[in-house]
Amino acid sequence: MLVYFGALIAMFMASMDMQIVVTALPTIAGELGNLHLFGWVGSAYLLSTAAVSPFYGKLGDMYGRKIVVMTAIVLFLIGSAICGMAWSMESLIAARVLQGIGGGGLMVSAFAMIGELFGPRDRAKYQGYTSAVFALSSILGPVAGGYITDLFGWRWVFLVNLPIGIVVLFVIGAAMKRKFVEKQHKVDWLGGVLIAIATTAIVYWSDHVLDPGGPDLLTFILPVIGIAAGIAFVRVENRSVEPIIPLRLFKNHTISIVSGVSVLAGASTLGMFFYFALYFQTLTGLGPAEVGFLFLPASATSMVVSVIAGRIIATTGRYKWMPVVAMAVGAALMVGFTFINSATSLWVLGIMMAVFGISMGLQFQVLMVAIQAAAPPSDIGAATGVVTQARTVGASLGLAVNGAVMTWALNVQNSLLPADAAAALPGGLTGLSPHIAAALSPEARQVVLGHYSAGINVMFLWVAAMYVAAMVLTILLKDVQIPKRA
Repeated sequence: MLVYFGALIAMFMASMDMQIVVTALPTIAGELGNLHLFGWVGSAYLLSTAAVSPFYGKLGDMYGRKIVVMTAIVLFLIGSAICGMAWSMESLIAARVLQGIGGGGLMVSAFAMIGELFGPRDRAKYQGYTSAVFALSSILGPVAGGYITDLFGWRWVFLVNLPIGIVVLFVIGAAMKRKFVEKQHKVDWLGGVLIAIATTAIVYWSDHVLDPGGPDLLTFILPVIGIAAGIAFVRVENRSVEPIIPLRLFKNHTISIVSGVSVLAGASTLGMFFYFALYFQTLTGLGPAEVGFLFLPASATSMVVSVIAGRIIATTGRYKWMPVVAMAVGAALMVGFTFINSATSLWVLGIMMAVFGISMGLQFQVLMVAIQAAAPPSDIGAATGVVTQARTVGASLGLAVNGAVMTWALNVQNSLLPADAAAALPGGLTGLSPHIAAALSPEARQVVLGHYSAGINVMFLWVAAMYVAAMVLTILLKDVQIPKRA
């Protein structure tokens, strides 16, 4: 339990650092300058985290989780220290890359440690607590970042990790047993580099394609690099003695389906948060802080449902029905969002976000439990890395593809706008922002928001279709009963 709590705190730090920097970014940009690099403070962490996930999973399988997670903590702390001492925006971004390399190891290793610490059914219960930690970090992150920046300065947003991380490092070092390595291992460095290149290209393209400047050379080159690296990776893994991601895992029915579902779940769930925030602000006229409260019901219900789902699986050993219900609820909810408009009560929006949280709570940690139960004990880390990376890539693709569908639909609606409403929007509906909508006259605002909602609704229906596809895949899962013991 001591090791488990150490892993939990380590993962809390890593997930918190994705959120805590959000409210500190304006202050950071004001002090360090180079506002055009603003977005990279967040993207650098996400890119490096996604790129190294498979490495940590496999290295933990080979050499034991203790040495790997302690290395990840050290890298994370060094990155945090350099972030806190950053002298320019470029140095901060470089430090965030290092911090992300450590953070990716914390995430994957913590999930894999839970897979090794507990029996097959008990994993579900403890993975439920882990999901609750994720939900808690998403609530506390932006709030903590704002308060720490106001009280102590933005540098302490990163430096606060140091005392916590040192304690976790000591706990894991003292309490966790080290694995005895029976044979000389050969690390698949080439495979690891290729999957890192493929992941980075896809994730960066997903972020880059949303830039308001329009398509450029990178828009077309990055997908080619990602696909080429992916093909080369498969060829290398087929010949490797100890591949970073053993392709034999995908011969397992459950692992193949869960990997595909994780990509769709990332795209339809995590890839929607940005658009929810944008739509709610534009529709209601509320500020970012007030709209932030609409996300609290989703975090709260996700946290509660994750814990309950984990306990049910621990008792019964059955899990298939949970992601099926999660995807069905998600699809129905996306269709429900097409009926909201500027007159919709905030209470209704809050209830709908609470239902969204129920869908999240029934899928993310349940899919992790399913893949760990299906993987051989020697490949738990590699399997954990696969589902973690699939979710990250799915979220990035979701941001890009969902945004492309939304942009296309809004451009269609532009041609249907009355002349007087179109004259009030020089940038068209795709350039509509909350403050532009608020500045319109009541009559023009009602017309514009009607067409804006019609465009956004196409995206909701697209996401509903992804939920349905994910539901079909989960229905194909075998209805197995997880044994009480390995």
